[in-house]
Amino acid sequence: MAQRHSHRAGLRTVASVEALKGVLALTVAYILTRAIRHDYDFEVLAQRIFGALHIGLHHGWSQHVLHSADRISDWHPAAIMGLAGAYATLRFIEAYGLWRQRVWAEWLAIISGAVYIPLELERLIRRPTAFHWGILLINLAVVFYIAWVRWDEIKARRATER
Repeated sequence: MAQRHSHRAGLRTVASVEALKGVLALTVAYILTRAIRHDYDFEVLAQRIFGALHIGLHHGWSQHVLHSADRISDWHPAAIMGLAGAYATLRFIEAYGLWRQRVWAEWLAIISGAVYIPLELERLIRRPTAFHWGILLINLAVVFYIAWVRWDEIKARRATER
């Protein structure tokens, strides 16, 4: 049992990050749905942000952002809240289990983190930016850390069985 406690701080750190991701998803979904219901022009918002940051609108990626921002108004608020709610629920369940050092949550963290790696690699290949590198490296670190915790606990359990 002492071996499980040696991972408590790391697991609780990951749990806190997962809970924060759930809160952020719900917050962004709420803001988007409120803005959609009030017919907010997301393209104008994106242009203002680019202007404040002194980013030219002639770049290909800024045009992509403007086009995507313009399409946000077409999204259905219930769909946004439903997807955000499902995502946040998964993150909160995972956070609870990691905080309580549950084996099922460790497996959930490994699987749910590993699912995103191919998508992140594809984005990195298409647009290699510092942001995409950062997201990929953080996700890999979390997946490898939780996998190491699982391996360490399995190894400790086998040692005590002998």
